[in-house]
Amino acid sequence: MSPVKAAGAAAGPARTPVKPAPLQPIERETLWDRAYAALREALLSGRYEPGHRILLRDVAAELGISLTPVRDAVNHLVAERILRRGTGGQGGGAVVPEVDATQLHQLLIMRAELEGRAAQEAAAHATPEDIATLRGLLADMKRLIDVDGHQGYLEVHRRFHFHIYALSGMDIIEDAIETLWLRCGPVLNLVLPEYVPYLKRMDYHAEAVEALARNDADATARAIRCDILEAGHYIQALLRRGQA
Repeated sequence: MSPVKAAGAAAGPARTPVKPAPLQPIERETLWDRAYAALREALLSGRYEPGHRILLRDVAAELGISLTPVRDAVNHLVAERILRRGTGGQGGGAVVPEVDATQLHQLLIMRAELEGRAAQEAAAHATPEDIATLRGLLADMKRLIDVDGHQGYLEVHRRFHFHIYALSGMDIIEDAIETLWLRCGPVLNLVLPEYVPYLKRMDYHAEAVEALARNDADATARAIRCDILEAGHYIQALLRRGQA
């Protein structure tokens, strides 16, 4: 017998590999994720005014889920300082914090810097399809501002801005911008009725779209910064008048 055959004989029959047990499928979206995303969306679109009390049972009923994932989502938003703990501990839900003129001033400084930079970066990536989308959103905003109660305006307004910021490719900055919007959204809802005349006079949104269409980074950033800061000064005056 040759050495090769002898070695093979000594090794014995080939062993069939054992197939490992399959991994368990991961649930793509947990109930906690759903509740957290829904509450963030509501805050971003200005659904709640400052001082609004968010009750766990109401949110759970609207989402069709149990109290536990809603409580977890609210606890997370409280930890992020987006919401304030309601009376009665965790069972008392949460409250949308009040924002005074001084706090809003600080938020607007950060927004202008971050959103202006994201808009500047976006100018290099805007396609004709993006410009068409933004013009469509701009048309919706102009239509909704004349609707009784301005229902839906703030949601379209948010989509307009974040479509621009998404073009920047700066996801960390975009996350930071979203956190600032979570703090500002309720205030915008509160002052929107009195803010409408200003919106009809100033159209920095249209300037931003036209600058993007030209791939003009500086003009895009300037339009977004002016939109934030000039609107912010107007809103601060409204808040100070209400606090007087």
